[in-house]
Amino acid sequence: MTELAGVSRSVASRALNNAPHVSRAKREAVERAVRQLGYVPNPTARALATRQTGAAALVVSGEDPSIFADPFFAQVIVGASAALEEADLHLMLCLAASDRGRKRVAELLRSKGADGAMLMALRENDPLVRMAEEAVMPVVFGGRPVGSAPRWYVDVDNVGGAREATEYLVSRGRTRVAAICGRMDTEAGRARYRGYRDAMLATGLDPFPPQEGDFTEPSGAAAMAALLAKHPDLDGVFAANDNMGAGALRTLRETGRLVPADVAVVGFDDLAVAQIADPPLTTVHQPIAALGREMARMLVALINGQDPTPLILPTRLVTRFSA
Repeated sequence: MTELAGVSRSVASRALNNAPHVSRAKREAVERAVRQLGYVPNPTARALATRQTGAAALVVSGEDPSIFADPFFAQVIVGASAALEEADLHLMLCLAASDRGRKRVAELLRSKGADGAMLMALRENDPLVRMAEEAVMPVVFGGRPVGSAPRWYVDVDNVGGAREATEYLVSRGRTRVAAICGRMDTEAGRARYRGYRDAMLATGLDPFPPQEGDFTEPSGAAAMAALLAKHPDLDGVFAANDNMGAGALRTLRETGRLVPADVAVVGFDDLAVAQIADPPLTTVHQPIAALGREMARMLVALINGQDPTPLILPTRLVTRFSA
């Protein structure tokens, strides 16, 4: 290929890697030779030469292998993959669901098995936080882990979104507004309850204690049943995600409550389930694909030696028929 292009091996290498200081004429000569010969770079050789793997890892902490099929994480993956593709990186998916899985993730982070990593769904005292601190590669957090202050992260305005949802319920005349929270060992669960509580106190209303779920539809249904048993006169519910909101709607239907006449419900996420719920769920939209995209872009910036700033993405209320 170098003979056909009429350039040295070093010039050809720089041209193939889009390095600077290669003249336009020589770059075009290399590109013509590549097309004529059907040359495909050897990724293994490139990795040895550049000490880069060409991969970025998305590590999710959790017990359920089907988590990557969850609509939320599916959108994160779409956004991250698109941004990594622009940087000629491919995405590795890793689930830290067991001691064995966490050990493999630790080895990945310590051995530079990827050029960088993105960590999500971390819980309080999650060992992945310590592993990230010991990593020999750049690490970006999707959301902030409980009790830790990572240098690089992308998050959404969980407090502000929950506050807006609760304020909307109160503006619709609801005064007995309960909260179905996500896991309280996650920052998202805590932050969304904090936003709900702040809004209730600011309007002179008493916040309910958190009724915890685990972000799934069955847990939302169970939490709604528990709330009705303790507070049969409640007239509004903020659910910390759409899956739990859909579960709450199911319980309300089964117990003969009319939505929104008897109980108004607002969710969080703006997933497809919010649109097909009965009735369609008023919710807080968070830009999920953008979350994945911005995590990946931040990671690429770190890989390239830059020092990006943390990013918090805005949310907005989407009104439908449940409130």
